[in-house]
Amino acid sequence: MSDTPSSNVPPPPDAFNFAQHLLQRQAARAAQPAFVDDVETLSYGGLDERVRRMAAALLGLKLRREERVLLLMQDGCDWPVAFLGALYAGVVPVAVNTLLTADDYAYMLEHSRAQAVLVSGALRPVLNAALAQARHEVSRVIVSRPVEPCGAGEVELRALLAAHEPLGDAAPTRADEAAFWLYSSGSTGRPKGTVHSHANPYWTAELYGRGVLGLTERDVCFSAAKLFFAYGLGNALTFPLSVGATTLLMAERPTPQAVFRRWKGEVGGLQPTVFFGAPTGFAGMLADPALPAPKQVALRMASSAGEALPADIGERFQRHFGVDIIDGIGSTEMLHIFLSNLPGRVRYGSTGWPVPGYAVALRGEDGAAVADGEPGDLYIQGPSAALMYWGNRAKTSETFQGGWTKSGDKYVRNADDSYTYSGRSDDMLKVSGIYVSPFEVEATLVQHPAVLEAAVIGVADAEGLTKTKAFVVLRPGAQADDAELKAFVKDRLAPYKYPRQIEFVAELPKTATGKIQRFKLRELERGRA
Repeated sequence: MSDTPSSNVPPPPDAFNFAQHLLQRQAARAAQPAFVDDVETLSYGGLDERVRRMAAALLGLKLRREERVLLLMQDGCDWPVAFLGALYAGVVPVAVNTLLTADDYAYMLEHSRAQAVLVSGALRPVLNAALAQARHEVSRVIVSRPVEPCGAGEVELRALLAAHEPLGDAAPTRADEAAFWLYSSGSTGRPKGTVHSHANPYWTAELYGRGVLGLTERDVCFSAAKLFFAYGLGNALTFPLSVGATTLLMAERPTPQAVFRRWKGEVGGLQPTVFFGAPTGFAGMLADPALPAPKQVALRMASSAGEALPADIGERFQRHFGVDIIDGIGSTEMLHIFLSNLPGRVRYGSTGWPVPGYAVALRGEDGAAVADGEPGDLYIQGPSAALMYWGNRAKTSETFQGGWTKSGDKYVRNADDSYTYSGRSDDMLKVSGIYVSPFEVEATLVQHPAVLEAAVIGVADAEGLTKTKAFVVLRPGAQADDAELKAFVKDRLAPYKYPRQIEFVAELPKTATGKIQRFKLRELERGRA
């Protein structure tokens, strides 16, 4: 276990409103760009005014303190206005994934009992379908950038802002009061409503955004992860606004081509200095023939999370751009990253060291600490832990244990006190009585020049014993057979770890965050049995 959490960051006061904190901190930067999207540039002064108008508008719609509003919006300048405006008013925004189904949104409307919805015009059809099937009625729908005139029960966001004067004083919220929800992207079952306080984003911004990444007002931040993710919320809102930086926002999918255009300053006229991505995204960009030359970009640093970064991807990115990828692990429950590599201290293939202010522990199935070099369940202690899962006491008790949060990940502590990812707790395989990390095998497979991506699961053989199977996506135009890849892994790992079966596929199933959904591959195998 690491040392007790400690940092030099003072805690926020008991009376604390996070939106008010950000606006007051950057009050002297009125003319500086805060956000640049595909349509407009929003200065810090403009952000202050719109946030306070949004707060007044929500109160004008008779929303009361602590009531929830569903935030179903694409990334753009209206997103931070809506989110921070709700916080300023003491209303609780529930930020949700824009890639889900009407059934998912109907569940979230019912579960959160949202009294209003803030929605992007392009997402109105799926929202309308959700509203039609939800048992919970919502009478107030606020539409951002409508693609057609608003209908009954709807109001256009900009018109609503224009009709209200900026609210003077923020709601007198407390640091430990519920501020916003994020739904976890669980691999099975319904997502869990994760409730965060006003203090939690303060802690992640101070301990990680400023303390580890060293972001400053001179940075231009660009995140492939969207604002509705815990990772994206820190990257593109909490962190840059805390230091006075500028953020590029992108509504479209983060394809390599879309990312490259923004790296080169072709959209918005600014080039990002810090890019936040995920391993699958970095792999796709490195494989793209349009990968920009180093002189075409202004990057000083890249960040990765979502799942562990294979060493090969980090090393190839560094060789090409001369810029390190700072890999870390966070979670919806902890709001952002708590274990990370450091600028100037990167150990590719590991997730790095505990972020100052957080402690981590590795425990076995019996709850006791495991020895260095042995895989154990990862537990975290730190000030940004969520308050609870809404309406789910059993899962809350299972995850939040006496000041510690159980991550659901397996890790190994190394001799230099860094930590290496071994897979999700429910993904670890026991082959011939020995634990095998799917990630370790996957990370080895992607080192082969023909392999773009790989996912490893356990399958039962004719005798019911667990063997490893790899699903492999080859690079465009590349060729390799299963014997070649098996030999490649055998040469690099202990012999028992090589995949006994290899299946070549066109793509792997993934979550919206880019995490490989191994459970879907397991379901596929069960369906074939």
